[in-house]
Amino acid sequence: MEIKKASLDNIEEIFTFVKKAINKMIEQGILQWDEIYPTKDDFADDARKNQLYIAEVDGQIAACFTLNQECDQEYKNGNWKYNGPDFLVIHRLCVNPDFQNKGIGSKVCQEIEKLAAERGMKALKLDCFTQNPYSQKMYTKLGYSEVGFADWRKGRFILMEKIL
Repeated sequence: MEIKKASLDNIEEIFTFVKKAINKMIEQGILQWDEIYPTKDDFADDARKNQLYIAEVDGQIAACFTLNQECDQEYKNGNWKYNGPDFLVIHRLCVNPDFQNKGIGSKVCQEIEKLAAERGMKALKLDCFTQNPYSQKMYTKLGYSEVGFADWRKGRFILMEKIL
């Protein structure tokens, strides 16, 4: 697997598999994402800001994610262990349905940890939908701790953190 920055040229392919992933989540009763969020513009904005990444396997995009330090106001509800300036927030991590159930999500997270550590980051933060048992299990297995909750339009999300 190769992790690299995404470009605007990747947006169509990314959003095509994100839509497939949304449909799959809906089929599983996971109503986390929809036509309102995330949008193609969200991914394009991330790419323009140089914050969107892709994970490629055999030349195909297997996953995408955004890394930055942007936190919604609700992140203040977290009892964060690390409160310094050297952290990254993982947003919009999505595994292409063609690559799901192959450990890609975990491998991507491990690569994110390496990337963050190389940049001198001390922690990774994220939010995880309470109705998505797959992502909860993955993040817990990877050593993320629950530090609080945030309530948004789609429901309750668990605020999670991993000290690097």
